Amino acid sequence: MVRRSMSDVIEAYLKEILASRSTVEIKRSDIAERFDCVPSQINYVINTRFTQEHGYMVESKRGGGGYIRILKVEVIDDAHALEEMAALIGSAITYRNATTIINTLLEDEIIDQREAILMFSMIDPEFLSGLSTQEDELRAMLLRQMLMQLRYIY
Repeated sequence: MVRRSMSDVIEAYLKEILASRSTVEIKRSDIAERFDCVPSQINYVINTRFTQEHGYMVESKRGGGGYIRILKVEVIDDAHALEEMAALIGSAITYRNATTIINTLLEDEIIDQREAILMFSMIDPEFLSGLSTQEDELRAMLLRQMLMQLRYIY
């Protein structure tokens, strides 16, 4: 039997709620109590597993009546989604964040398996390190260009 980490359990719980509705609003302390963990564990899950790169927006309000609201961003127009992803990249991107973007596009069926494999090969650290000492900047340029080209039908 595979043992899952507390972060995996919390993520699965929140995604289960999001499967039936587009938004979930939680109190950090309530979720921490439910899973018998510290509230910072909830922060960790939100900050690492519910990012824009993963297709989520997070809003929060601090204080006694505070909450964390997680919204699953629905893909309405593929070209628009590709432009938003390209805008997230910025001037540099790590390999990990770039693969997260590609995996999100694959999961949302904006790209297919073949396109994902080609994109992964172009951002691979071993490939890029031979071309430039500024690997993250080169990766950002390549990924942005690939996303912009995916907007067009040939």
